Amino acid sequence: MNRRAVILLTGLAITLLALPLFANSYLLSIATLFLFFAYTGQAWNIMMGFAGQLSLGHALYLGVGGYSAAALYFHYGISPLIGLWLAVMICAALSACLGALAFRYGISGVYFTLLTIAFAECARIGFDHFTWLGGSAGLFLKVAQRDRIDILNLRGPPALYYYAILLLAGLAFGLCSWLLRRRPGYYWQAIRENEEAAAALGINTFRWKILAVVISAAMTAVAGVFLAFYYNNLFPEQIFNINRSVEIILGPIVGGMGTLFGPVIGAALMTLLTDGATELVAALGWDIPGVKQLIYGVILLAVVVFLPHGIWPAIARKLKLER
Repeated sequence: MNRRAVILLTGLAITLLALPLFANSYLLSIATLFLFFAYTGQAWNIMMGFAGQLSLGHALYLGVGGYSAAALYFHYGISPLIGLWLAVMICAALSACLGALAFRYGISGVYFTLLTIAFAECARIGFDHFTWLGGSAGLFLKVAQRDRIDILNLRGPPALYYYAILLLAGLAFGLCSWLLRRRPGYYWQAIRENEEAAAALGINTFRWKILAVVISAAMTAVAGVFLAFYYNNLFPEQIFNINRSVEIILGPIVGGMGTLFGPVIGAALMTLLTDGATELVAALGWDIPGVKQLIYGVILLAVVVFLPHGIWPAIARKLKLER
């Protein structure tokens, strides 16, 4: 990155690190939500923004990852830091199976997208009837006192969760930056632009697409573990719902797919505008059902019409920053 981009990134990092020192509980919860979507946006961006494989079923990995670690903690008292690795392995294997099924038989484009939705819906229905995990009644984790920090069991004040997701978002940004500038990134971009031409050049498109799917799913599984222990409950209807997948992908689409800062900018914009509008509507006493979804639609429409490549590429050109 050039000097301006480094300065921008450093300023953002310092601001985020210092935020809990002056933010109230509400602002901290909004910032935590923003970082969560920035992290999941980076995970999805690897699959779509880098490799060009559109998934609308990423809630599958979010839910399976969250339930895997939560079940170990709920039934056996196993730390989520250990359960996290099981969640990652399960979701990596699941995504590899999905990818192999799709790519081996030439399922691509809209049909691949429909396949990801189908897997997520099957998981939602299955977990809804899985009584060992609470079924449709939900799985509720034991909530300990939040006045002390217990990193091993992810228990503590809101600042603990904020710094945990900040660390994950930072690691995701660093990983994506590294991948984008190494062989995987170049191969993925070649596949995204023209898969047939990439194959003609000798790139094993099947293997590299599987790798993108697996990395994206594994990262999303970690987000699922965080979500489970942040809210202390899981409901199949909520975590596997297609609306959750849509929330994950909006940040990269609005901010700019295939870029590093795009998912961050998009997540910040979507979180601030939707939550701010929800609070404003509540304060005015208005009853507007689905106001958040309405704002999602307006922002997405505006970006598609006026900034088809996303917000960040336009900012990068204006400020002469590397995307």
